[in-house]
Amino acid sequence: MNKDSKIYIAGHRGLVGSAILKNLQVKGYSNFVTRTHKELDLTDGAVVAKFFEEEKPEYVFLAAAKVGGIVANNTYRADFIYANLMIQNNVIHQAYKHGVKKLMFLGSTCIYPKNCPQPMKEEYLLTDTLEYTNEPYAIAKIAGIKMCESYNLQYGTNFISVMPTNLYGPNDNFDLEKSHVLPALIRKMHLGRALENNDWEAIRKDLNRLPIEGTDGSSSKDKILNILSKYGIQSSSPSGRGQVRVEIWGSGKPMREFLWSEDMADACVFLMENRDFKDIVCQAEPAESLTQRDNGRSHPELDSGSHQADDSSANGRGREREIRNTHINIGTGKDISIKDLAELIKKTVGFTGKLVFNTQKPDGTMKKLTDVSKLKELGWEYKVELQDGVNQIYAWYNNANY
Repeated sequence: MNKDSKIYIAGHRGLVGSAILKNLQVKGYSNFVTRTHKELDLTDGAVVAKFFEEEKPEYVFLAAAKVGGIVANNTYRADFIYANLMIQNNVIHQAYKHGVKKLMFLGSTCIYPKNCPQPMKEEYLLTDTLEYTNEPYAIAKIAGIKMCESYNLQYGTNFISVMPTNLYGPNDNFDLEKSHVLPALIRKMHLGRALENNDWEAIRKDLNRLPIEGTDGSSSKDKILNILSKYGIQSSSPSGRGQVRVEIWGSGKPMREFLWSEDMADACVFLMENRDFKDIVCQAEPAESLTQRDNGRSHPELDSGSHQADDSSANGRGREREIRNTHINIGTGKDISIKDLAELIKKTVGFTGKLVFNTQKPDGTMKKLTDVSKLKELGWEYKVELQDGVNQIYAWYNNANY
Protein backbone atom coordinates (compact mmCIF):
# COMPACT_ATOMS: atom_id res chain seq x y z
CA MET A 1 0.00 0.00 0.00
CA ASN A 2 1.10 3.55 -0.69
CA LYS A 3 0.41 6.34 1.80
CA ASP A 4 -2.18 7.83 -0.57
CA SER A 5 -3.82 4.51 -1.46
CA LYS A 6 -7.58 4.59 -1.09
CA ILE A 7 -8.46 2.33 1.86
CA TYR A 8 -11.94 1.24 2.90
CA ILE A 9 -12.32 0.11 6.53
CA ALA A 10 -15.63 -1.64 7.05
CA GLY A 11 -16.57 -1.40 10.73
CA HIS A 12 -14.27 1.54 11.52
CA ARG A 13 -16.07 2.43 14.76
CA GLY A 14 -15.74 -0.96 16.44
CA LEU A 15 -12.97 -2.38 18.59
CA VAL A 16 -11.20 -3.95 15.59
CA GLY A 17 -11.84 -1.38 12.88
CA SER A 18 -11.02 1.65 15.03
CA ALA A 19 -7.68 0.11 16.02
CA ILE A 20 -6.81 -0.55 12.37
CA LEU A 21 -7.78 2.99 11.38
CA LYS A 22 -5.64 4.46 14.16
CA ASN A 23 -2.64 2.31 13.19
CA LEU A 24 -2.86 3.38 9.56
CA GLN A 25 -3.18 7.05 10.51
CA VAL A 26 -0.10 6.85 12.75
CA LYS A 27 1.83 5.27 9.87
CA GLY A 28 0.95 8.18 7.59
CA TYR A 29 -1.96 6.83 5.54
CA SER A 30 -4.56 9.46 4.85
CA ASN A 31 -6.97 8.44 2.08
CA PHE A 32 -9.73 6.58 3.91
CA VAL A 33 -13.26 5.62 3.01
CA THR A 34 -15.53 4.98 6.00
CA ARG A 35 -19.25 4.56 6.44
CA THR A 36 -21.39 3.99 9.51
CA HIS A 37 -24.03 1.25 9.48
CA LYS A 38 -26.71 3.92 8.99
CA GLU A 39 -24.83 5.31 6.00
CA LEU A 40 -24.12 1.94 4.38
CA ASP A 41 -26.04 -1.28 5.09
CA LEU A 42 -23.54 -3.98 4.14
CA THR A 43 -26.27 -6.64 4.09
CA ASP A 44 -27.86 -4.88 1.08
CA GLY A 45 -26.16 -6.16 -2.06
CA ALA A 46 -27.36 -3.37 -4.35
CA VAL A 47 -26.22 -0.67 -1.96
CA VAL A 48 -22.79 -2.27 -1.52
CA ALA A 49 -22.37 -2.64 -5.30
CA LYS A 50 -23.19 1.05 -5.76
CA PHE A 51 -20.73 2.02 -3.00
CA PHE A 52 -17.84 0.12 -4.63
CA GLU A 53 -18.72 1.52 -8.06
CA GLU A 54 -18.65 5.08 -6.75
CA GLU A 55 -15.73 4.90 -4.31
CA LYS A 56 -13.46 2.34 -6.02
CA PRO A 57 -11.29 1.54 -2.97
CA GLU A 58 -7.89 -0.03 -3.65
CA TYR A 59 -7.58 -1.84 -0.32
CA VAL A 60 -10.26 -3.18 2.02
CA PHE A 61 -10.22 -4.18 5.69
CA LEU A 62 -13.41 -6.16 6.35
CA ALA A 63 -13.83 -5.72 10.11
CA ALA A 64 -17.62 -5.22 10.08
CA ALA A 65 -19.65 -8.03 11.62
CA LYS A 66 -22.66 -8.76 13.80
CA VAL A 67 -21.12 -9.82 17.11
CA GLY A 68 -22.24 -10.65 20.63
CA GLY A 69 -21.68 -12.84 23.65
CA ILE A 70 -22.83 -16.40 24.33
CA VAL A 71 -26.45 -15.49 25.09
CA ALA A 72 -26.88 -13.30 22.01
CA ASN A 73 -25.18 -15.86 19.74
CA ASN A 74 -27.38 -18.68 20.98
CA THR A 75 -30.63 -16.68 21.05
CA TYR A 76 -30.38 -14.90 17.69
CA ARG A 77 -28.88 -17.75 15.69
CA ALA A 78 -30.64 -16.88 12.43
CA ASP A 79 -29.72 -13.19 12.72
CA PHE A 80 -26.05 -13.97 13.29
CA ILE A 81 -25.62 -16.36 10.38
CA TYR A 82 -27.71 -14.27 7.98
CA ALA A 83 -26.15 -10.87 8.72
CA ASN A 84 -22.56 -12.09 8.70
CA LEU A 85 -22.94 -14.14 5.53
CA MET A 86 -24.57 -11.22 3.74
CA ILE A 87 -21.91 -8.72 4.84
CA GLN A 88 -19.09 -11.03 3.75
CA ASN A 89 -20.69 -12.08 0.47
CA ASN A 90 -21.42 -8.52 -0.58
CA VAL A 91 -18.08 -6.94 0.34
CA ILE A 92 -15.82 -9.77 -0.87
CA HIS A 93 -17.67 -10.20 -4.17
CA GLN A 94 -17.71 -6.48 -4.92
CA ALA A 95 -14.01 -6.25 -4.03
CA TYR A 96 -13.38 -8.88 -6.71
CA LYS A 97 -15.67 -7.22 -9.27
CA HIS A 98 -14.07 -3.81 -8.83
CA GLY A 99 -10.44 -4.96 -8.85
CA VAL A 100 -9.50 -4.30 -5.21
CA LYS A 101 -5.74 -4.90 -4.95
CA LYS A 102 -5.91 -6.60 -1.56
CA LEU A 103 -8.61 -7.38 0.98
CA MET A 104 -8.28 -8.53 4.57
CA PHE A 105 -11.12 -10.52 6.11
CA LEU A 106 -11.21 -10.60 9.91
CA GLY A 107 -12.80 -13.53 11.70
CA SER A 108 -12.44 -15.16 15.10
CA THR A 109 -10.86 -18.21 16.69
CA CYS A 110 -14.37 -19.52 17.39
CA ILE A 111 -14.00 -21.12 13.95
CA TYR A 112 -12.10 -24.00 15.57
CA PRO A 113 -13.74 -27.16 16.94
CA LYS A 114 -15.15 -27.15 20.46
CA ASN A 115 -12.66 -29.79 21.59
CA CYS A 116 -9.81 -28.57 19.43
CA PRO A 117 -6.28 -29.77 20.25
CA GLN A 118 -4.24 -27.08 22.02
CA PRO A 119 -2.71 -24.82 20.94
CA MET A 120 -5.02 -24.36 17.97
CA LYS A 121 -3.24 -24.58 14.63
CA GLU A 122 -4.70 -23.33 11.38
CA GLU A 123 -4.90 -26.86 9.97
CA TYR A 124 -7.32 -27.90 12.75
CA LEU A 125 -10.13 -26.06 10.96
CA LEU A 126 -13.09 -28.32 10.09
CA THR A 127 -11.67 -31.36 11.88
CA ASP A 128 -14.44 -31.72 14.48
CA THR A 129 -17.75 -30.35 15.83
CA LEU A 130 -18.10 -26.64 16.59
CA GLU A 131 -19.22 -25.15 19.91
CA TYR A 132 -23.02 -25.20 19.66
CA THR A 133 -23.80 -21.80 21.16
CA ASN A 134 -21.88 -19.82 18.52
CA GLU A 135 -22.09 -22.32 15.65
CA PRO A 136 -24.01 -19.99 13.26
CA TYR A 137 -21.47 -17.18 13.74
CA ALA A 138 -18.54 -19.59 13.39
CA ILE A 139 -19.96 -21.13 10.21
CA ALA A 140 -20.35 -17.67 8.71
CA LYS A 141 -16.71 -16.87 9.48
CA ILE A 142 -15.57 -20.21 8.05
CA ALA A 143 -17.54 -19.38 4.91
CA GLY A 144 -15.70 -16.05 4.73
CA ILE A 145 -12.34 -17.82 4.92
CA LYS A 146 -13.38 -20.23 2.17
CA MET A 147 -14.78 -17.43 0.04
CA CYS A 148 -11.51 -15.51 0.14
CA GLU A 149 -9.54 -18.69 -0.50
CA SER A 150 -11.78 -19.70 -3.41
CA TYR A 151 -11.74 -16.29 -5.09
CA ASN A 152 -7.95 -16.29 -4.83
CA LEU A 153 -7.72 -19.71 -6.45
CA GLN A 154 -10.28 -19.12 -9.19
CA TYR A 155 -9.86 -15.44 -9.96
CA GLY A 156 -6.31 -14.69 -8.80
CA THR A 157 -7.41 -12.14 -6.19
CA ASN A 158 -5.21 -11.27 -3.20
CA PHE A 159 -7.54 -11.74 -0.24
CA ILE A 160 -6.13 -12.60 3.21
CA SER A 161 -8.07 -14.02 6.18
CA VAL A 162 -6.92 -13.47 9.76
CA MET A 163 -8.39 -14.96 12.94
CA PRO A 164 -7.64 -12.89 16.05
CA THR A 165 -7.89 -14.36 19.53
CA ASN A 166 -9.88 -12.62 22.33
CA LEU A 167 -9.32 -8.89 21.93
CA TYR A 168 -9.53 -6.00 24.36
CA GLY A 169 -8.67 -2.34 24.02
CA PRO A 170 -9.99 1.17 23.22
CA ASN A 171 -13.64 1.24 22.07
CA ASP A 172 -14.31 -2.10 23.74
CA ASN A 173 -17.83 -3.04 24.80
CA PHE A 174 -18.42 -2.46 28.52
CA ASP A 175 -22.18 -3.09 28.43
CA LEU A 176 -22.67 -5.69 31.19
CA GLU A 177 -25.54 -7.24 29.24
CA LYS A 178 -23.35 -8.01 26.23
CA SER A 179 -19.66 -7.53 26.99
CA HIS A 180 -16.95 -10.17 27.01
CA VAL A 181 -15.13 -11.30 30.13
CA LEU A 182 -12.23 -8.82 30.38
CA PRO A 183 -14.12 -5.54 29.91
CA ALA A 184 -16.98 -6.92 32.04
CA LEU A 185 -14.60 -7.66 34.92
CA ILE A 186 -13.04 -4.20 34.66
CA ARG A 187 -16.38 -2.46 34.87
CA LYS A 188 -17.76 -4.69 37.62
CA MET A 189 -14.71 -4.11 39.81
CA HIS A 190 -14.71 -0.39 39.02
CA LEU A 191 -18.29 -0.18 40.26
CA GLY A 192 -17.45 -2.51 43.16
CA ARG A 193 -14.64 -0.23 44.30
CA ALA A 194 -16.92 2.82 44.11
CA LEU A 195 -19.55 0.97 46.12
CA GLU A 196 -17.13 -0.11 48.86
CA ASN A 197 -15.89 3.50 49.08
CA ASN A 198 -19.51 4.75 49.21
CA ASP A 199 -18.61 6.90 46.19
CA TRP A 200 -22.03 7.49 44.73
CA GLU A 201 -20.77 10.27 42.51
CA ALA A 202 -18.55 7.75 40.68
CA ILE A 203 -21.38 5.20 40.48
CA ARG A 204 -23.85 7.72 39.06
CA LYS A 205 -21.24 9.02 36.59
CA ASP A 206 -20.59 5.48 35.36
CA LEU A 207 -24.29 4.72 34.92
CA ASN A 208 -24.90 8.02 33.14
CA ARG A 209 -22.19 7.12 30.63
CA LEU A 210 -23.51 3.60 30.14
CA PRO A 211 -26.88 2.75 31.71
CA ILE A 212 -27.59 -0.86 32.69
CA GLU A 213 -31.02 -2.02 31.51
CA GLY A 214 -32.22 1.57 31.54
CA THR A 215 -30.90 2.30 35.03
CA ASP A 216 -28.82 5.47 34.91
CA GLY A 217 -27.28 7.87 37.40
CA SER A 218 -30.59 9.62 38.07
CA SER A 219 -32.16 6.44 39.46
CA SER A 220 -32.71 5.94 43.17
CA LYS A 221 -30.07 4.25 45.31
CA ASP A 222 -32.32 1.24 45.82
CA LYS A 223 -32.81 0.78 42.09
CA ILE A 224 -29.09 1.15 41.44
CA LEU A 225 -28.22 -1.34 44.17
CA ASN A 226 -30.73 -3.80 42.73
CA ILE A 227 -29.33 -3.61 39.21
CA LEU A 228 -25.76 -3.87 40.46
CA SER A 229 -26.73 -6.92 42.50
CA LYS A 230 -28.33 -8.52 39.45
CA TYR A 231 -24.98 -8.29 37.67
CA GLY A 232 -23.02 -9.68 40.60
CA ILE A 233 -21.88 -6.48 42.35
CA GLN A 234 -23.29 -6.89 45.84
CA SER A 235 -22.91 -5.29 49.24
CA SER A 236 -23.46 -7.17 52.50
CA SER A 237 -25.43 -4.15 53.74
CA PRO A 238 -28.78 -2.98 52.26
CA SER A 239 -27.44 0.57 52.33
CA GLY A 240 -24.41 -0.39 50.24
CA ARG A 241 -21.94 0.35 53.04
CA GLY A 242 -20.94 -3.23 53.87
CA GLN A 243 -18.33 -5.53 52.37
CA VAL A 244 -18.65 -5.69 48.59
CA ARG A 245 -18.37 -8.87 46.57
CA VAL A 246 -18.11 -9.32 42.81
CA GLU A 247 -19.50 -12.52 41.37
CA ILE A 248 -17.82 -14.20 38.40
CA TRP A 249 -19.42 -16.96 36.33
CA GLY A 250 -17.81 -20.39 36.55
CA SER A 251 -14.94 -21.83 38.55
CA GLY A 252 -12.26 -19.44 37.35
CA LYS A 253 -10.25 -22.39 36.03
CA PRO A 254 -10.73 -21.95 32.24
CA MET A 255 -7.66 -20.65 30.42
CA ARG A 256 -8.02 -17.81 27.94
CA GLU A 257 -5.71 -15.83 25.67
CA PHE A 258 -6.02 -12.05 25.34
CA LEU A 259 -4.52 -9.69 22.75
CA TRP A 260 -4.35 -5.91 22.94
CA SER A 261 -6.45 -4.62 20.03
CA GLU A 262 -3.77 -2.22 18.84
CA ASP A 263 -1.33 -5.13 18.58
CA MET A 264 -3.92 -6.93 16.47
CA ALA A 265 -4.20 -3.87 14.24
CA ASP A 266 -0.42 -3.71 13.85
CA ALA A 267 -0.38 -7.35 12.75
CA CYS A 268 -3.13 -6.69 10.21
CA VAL A 269 -1.40 -3.66 8.72
CA PHE A 270 1.94 -5.50 8.66
CA LEU A 271 0.40 -8.35 6.66
CA MET A 272 -1.35 -5.97 4.26
CA GLU A 273 1.88 -4.07 3.68
CA ASN A 274 4.28 -6.99 3.44
CA ARG A 275 2.60 -10.31 2.70
CA ASP A 276 0.41 -11.70 -0.08
CA PHE A 277 -1.77 -14.77 -0.46
CA LYS A 278 1.05 -16.58 -2.25
CA ASP A 279 3.30 -16.13 0.79
CA ILE A 280 0.69 -17.77 3.00
CA VAL A 281 0.13 -20.69 0.62
CA CYS A 282 3.86 -21.43 0.72
CA GLN A 283 3.54 -22.02 4.49
CA ALA A 284 0.70 -24.53 4.28
CA GLU A 285 1.45 -27.87 5.95
CA PRO A 286 0.05 -31.32 5.11
CA ALA A 287 -2.71 -32.19 7.56
CA GLU A 288 -1.44 -35.73 8.04
CA SER A 289 1.23 -34.25 10.34
CA LEU A 290 -1.62 -33.37 12.72
CA THR A 291 -1.87 -36.91 14.03
CA GLN A 292 1.84 -36.97 14.77
CA ARG A 293 1.76 -33.74 16.79
CA ASP A 294 -1.55 -34.13 18.59
CA ASN A 295 -0.64 -36.33 21.56
CA GLY A 296 -1.82 -39.42 19.79
CA ARG A 297 -5.28 -38.11 19.02
CA SER A 298 -6.49 -39.60 15.73
CA HIS A 299 -8.12 -37.63 12.94
CA PRO A 300 -8.91 -40.42 10.44
CA GLU A 301 -10.77 -38.03 8.19
CA LEU A 302 -7.43 -36.32 7.51
CA ASP A 303 -5.35 -39.42 6.87
CA SER A 304 -5.29 -38.80 3.14
CA GLY A 305 -3.84 -35.32 3.76
CA SER A 306 -5.52 -31.94 3.35
CA HIS A 307 -3.03 -30.67 0.81
CA GLN A 308 -2.66 -33.71 -1.41
CA ALA A 309 -5.39 -35.51 -3.32
CA ASP A 310 -5.12 -38.24 -5.91
CA ASP A 311 -7.49 -37.14 -8.66
CA SER A 312 -5.71 -39.02 -11.47
CA SER A 313 -8.82 -41.04 -12.24
CA ALA A 314 -10.84 -37.86 -12.65
CA ASN A 315 -8.64 -35.68 -14.82
CA GLY A 316 -5.45 -37.56 -15.58
CA ARG A 317 -3.22 -34.96 -14.00
CA GLY A 318 -1.93 -37.18 -11.19
CA ARG A 319 -1.59 -35.86 -7.67
CA GLU A 320 -2.70 -32.25 -7.38
CA ARG A 321 -2.10 -29.99 -4.41
CA GLU A 322 -5.16 -28.90 -2.49
CA ILE A 323 -4.95 -25.38 -1.05
CA ARG A 324 -6.60 -25.18 2.37
CA ASN A 325 -6.18 -23.54 5.77
CA THR A 326 -4.68 -20.34 4.37
CA HIS A 327 -6.02 -18.19 7.20
CA ILE A 328 -3.66 -16.81 9.86
CA ASN A 329 -4.08 -16.89 13.64
CA ILE A 330 -3.32 -13.61 15.40
CA GLY A 331 -2.57 -13.88 19.11
CA THR A 332 0.08 -14.00 21.79
CA GLY A 333 0.47 -17.75 22.20
CA LYS A 334 0.06 -17.21 25.98
CA ASP A 335 -2.96 -17.76 28.21
CA ILE A 336 -4.14 -17.05 31.74
CA SER A 337 -6.85 -18.52 33.96
CA ILE A 338 -10.00 -16.48 34.49
CA LYS A 339 -9.22 -16.51 38.23
CA ASP A 340 -5.75 -15.03 37.70
CA LEU A 341 -7.16 -12.50 35.24
CA ALA A 342 -9.73 -11.44 37.84
CA GLU A 343 -7.02 -11.04 40.48
CA LEU A 344 -4.94 -8.97 38.05
CA ILE A 345 -7.87 -6.68 37.28
CA LYS A 346 -8.78 -6.44 40.97
CA LYS A 347 -5.29 -5.17 41.78
CA THR A 348 -5.24 -2.77 38.83
CA VAL A 349 -8.63 -1.24 39.64
CA GLY A 350 -7.95 -1.08 43.39
CA PHE A 351 -10.97 -3.14 44.41
CA THR A 352 -10.44 -4.68 47.86
CA GLY A 353 -13.66 -6.67 48.20
CA LYS A 354 -14.27 -10.36 47.65
CA LEU A 355 -14.26 -12.28 44.35
CA VAL A 356 -16.89 -15.05 44.31
CA PHE A 357 -16.82 -17.73 41.62
CA ASN A 358 -20.29 -19.06 40.89
CA THR A 359 -19.71 -22.71 39.98
CA GLN A 360 -23.40 -23.13 39.17
CA LYS A 361 -22.71 -21.15 36.01
CA PRO A 362 -20.95 -22.73 33.01
CA ASP A 363 -17.20 -22.60 32.50
CA GLY A 364 -17.30 -23.07 28.74
CA THR A 365 -14.31 -24.60 27.00
CA MET A 366 -11.52 -25.12 29.53
CA LYS A 367 -8.68 -23.99 27.25
CA LYS A 368 -8.52 -21.91 24.07
CA LEU A 369 -5.02 -20.98 22.96
CA THR A 370 -3.84 -20.12 19.46
CA ASP A 371 -0.72 -21.42 17.81
CA VAL A 372 0.94 -18.33 16.32
CA SER A 373 3.88 -20.06 14.63
CA LYS A 374 2.59 -19.16 11.18
CA LEU A 375 2.33 -15.46 12.06
CA LYS A 376 5.83 -15.45 13.57
CA GLU A 377 7.24 -17.06 10.44
CA LEU A 378 5.59 -14.33 8.39
CA GLY A 379 7.50 -11.79 10.49
CA TRP A 380 5.25 -10.40 13.25
CA GLU A 381 5.01 -10.83 17.05
CA TYR A 382 2.89 -9.11 19.70
CA LYS A 383 4.33 -6.37 21.94
CA VAL A 384 1.85 -5.48 24.73
CA GLU A 385 1.86 -7.82 27.73
CA LEU A 386 -1.43 -8.39 29.54
CA GLN A 387 -0.49 -6.38 32.67
CA ASP A 388 0.35 -3.32 30.57
CA GLY A 389 -2.75 -3.78 28.47
CA VAL A 390 -5.06 -3.98 31.49
CA ASN A 391 -3.50 -0.78 32.86
CA GLN A 392 -4.09 0.95 29.53
CA ILE A 393 -7.67 -0.23 29.04
CA TYR A 394 -8.66 0.78 32.57
CA ALA A 395 -7.18 4.25 32.02
CA TRP A 396 -9.09 4.45 28.74
CA TYR A 397 -12.33 3.38 30.40
CA ASN A 398 -11.99 6.03 33.11
CA ASN A 399 -11.66 8.75 30.45
CA ALA A 400 -14.07 7.42 27.84
CA ASN A 401 -17.09 9.39 26.70
CA TYR A 402 -19.94 7.20 25.47
